[in-house]
Amino acid sequence: MAEKAFKYVILGGGVSAGYAAREFSNQGVKPGELAIISKEAVAPYERPALSKGYLFPQGAARLPGFHVCVGSGGEKLLPEWYSEKGISLILGTEIVKADLASKTLISAAGETFKYQTLIIATGSSVINLTDFGTQGAEAKNIFYLREIIDADELVKAIKSEKNKKAVIVGGGYIGLELSAALRINDIDVTMVYPEPWCMPRLFTSGIAAFYEGFYANKGVQIIKGTVAAGFSANEDGEVSEVKLKDGRVLEADIVVVGVGARPRTALFKGQVEEEKGGIKTDGFFRTSNPDVYAVGDVATFPLKLLNEIRRVEHVDHARKSAEQAVKAIFASEHKRTIDEYDYLPYFYSRAFDLSWQFYGDNAGDDVLFGDHDPTSSAHKFGTYWVKDGKVVGAFLESGTPEEYKALATVARLQPSVDSLDQLAAKGISFALNV
Repeated sequence: MAEKAFKYVILGGGVSAGYAAREFSNQGVKPGELAIISKEAVAPYERPALSKGYLFPQGAARLPGFHVCVGSGGEKLLPEWYSEKGISLILGTEIVKADLASKTLISAAGETFKYQTLIIATGSSVINLTDFGTQGAEAKNIFYLREIIDADELVKAIKSEKNKKAVIVGGGYIGLELSAALRINDIDVTMVYPEPWCMPRLFTSGIAAFYEGFYANKGVQIIKGTVAAGFSANEDGEVSEVKLKDGRVLEADIVVVGVGARPRTALFKGQVEEEKGGIKTDGFFRTSNPDVYAVGDVATFPLKLLNEIRRVEHVDHARKSAEQAVKAIFASEHKRTIDEYDYLPYFYSRAFDLSWQFYGDNAGDDVLFGDHDPTSSAHKFGTYWVKDGKVVGAFLESGTPEEYKALATVARLQPSVDSLDQLAAKGISFALNV
């Protein structure tokens, strides 16, 4: 097969790839210089839509409606946009070997791609229960949600008349958002997770209590402190039961597993430095190989605000790290300087009629404020985290754009506080007056 060569290659076709492509265009990339190589069959899209609007029973999100960069209020990059810009969109192509020394990528079909500068934007892959040898985990109607093809299969199952009982394995982002989506589709839902409360990496017990109560009021059954130990299937090979480690057995027509993800770094093992499970980068997302950059889920980078090294799995960082890497590439080529990445950690979610945002760091003492009664019709509450006398993180449910902007300011400035009780009493007004 003929070899294809490009000045720049983005490996991976997710959110980061789309935002990087837009920045390449902004920086003046010339036609024919840039290629995106993606295993997926569609142009880059806003992945969060898959666990939110894509599963709605009415008015569901569909492509081309959520191609990047609509998630940040920008222009929608349809497939024709790439061709108009002279960007090669190489879809349905899995790279199975990366030789960074010779700047060569080889596909499963044997195609060879050469590059001068590479951006690794391979993202994450879901953790599959078959990886642990879980009995029956290969049964039909056990779903994982990462790509649009996964969402399409889940939509088919949701629309099937016989699928009326679902078990969600995991209590994180995917668990909470998909439990809500399936419940809105009038499916009986049970969530199962081993932790003492949902979203334990971010939520405090006080925050989690609201969501667990709210979900219960919506008809979602929650089982904590145990895991799925095995599955039974019917004569058609479809899942029929979920066996829990504590001995309980749950009926299930649909199982959705959301127990985490792993960064896709295997292609680059031993070729670039790694740290904290990801590819080590600097404040410009340059790896230990100066011609290779890594962005999004796979990048471990200096989090300047908190003076530590972190890897962040979130769409906001995927977008911004991609833009930073492209700016850094062009700055290096034109002997310019740019500021190092100065990221403010940001997470958000929407489910049912709920919507929350978080900024900063969830370290130190937590201060809960507001109406956090899950039965209240006027629920609105939040939490501050205080470390060494400073507010380092802030969370708010059901806020306004002005209030969320104020939270971001608080997390960035880290104002001092004298009394946790006074902070709780002030609530959101504290942030609005910083």
